[in-house]
Amino acid sequence: MEKVALVTGGAQGIGRATALLLAGRGYRVAVADVHAVAGIAPLQFLKCDVSKEPSVRACVREVIKRFGRLDALVNNAGLANPHTGPVEKLPLREWNRRLGVNLTGAFLMAKYAVPHLRRARGAIVNIASTRALQSEPDTEAYAASKGGLVALTHALAISLGPEVRVNCISPGWISHQPVRKKDHGQHPVGRVGRAADIAELVAYLLCDAAGFITGQNFVVDGGMTKKMIYV
Repeated sequence: MEKVALVTGGAQGIGRATALLLAGRGYRVAVADVHAVAGIAPLQFLKCDVSKEPSVRACVREVIKRFGRLDALVNNAGLANPHTGPVEKLPLREWNRRLGVNLTGAFLMAKYAVPHLRRARGAIVNIASTRALQSEPDTEAYAASKGGLVALTHALAISLGPEVRVNCISPGWISHQPVRKKDHGQHPVGRVGRAADIAELVAYLLCDAAGFITGQNFVVDGGMTKKMIYV
């Protein structure tokens, strides 16, 4: 029987690339997003706000109704803009909004997906960020949400093993449009990342070949977090 994957935030970027790659490798793929997905024939779209429990509950229920099973959950949905201004001026609603989507959303999806993943001996991959490990100024809410996602990963891995494996990917600079030559040049690998770089690792972590890997955070950033930078 074909495996079934649920990818949140799959309307664009890393989520879209991941959903399409998984579909190309034989998964039946459901994409959960607040935005409509147009023109992607292999995928099935489900409207879902991951920060709202009733929406998540309904989304997972619909996946099971359509496909009859769930083997893989990719928690990719997130608010991308990390800059929220100085911490002393950061509105609580903006802090809560980012934690609600970026962190609580992954928790809620796991909460409702886990019973089905257990039956399938499936896997979860969370998409965090290198900002869980390092920061620019004025990014407290985003950094906290992604750092929490890394911690949630290893907590879930211990709670859900051995039936369900849980891993995390922390992407660095992933560009969806042309960038400057010097932007490529500052990376030790010589280029900025692509959505496909992350999608490939997601696919591996979900497959049986990764059966001895759980609770880990994989930094995929072209080597930037290992580079000493002196101005």
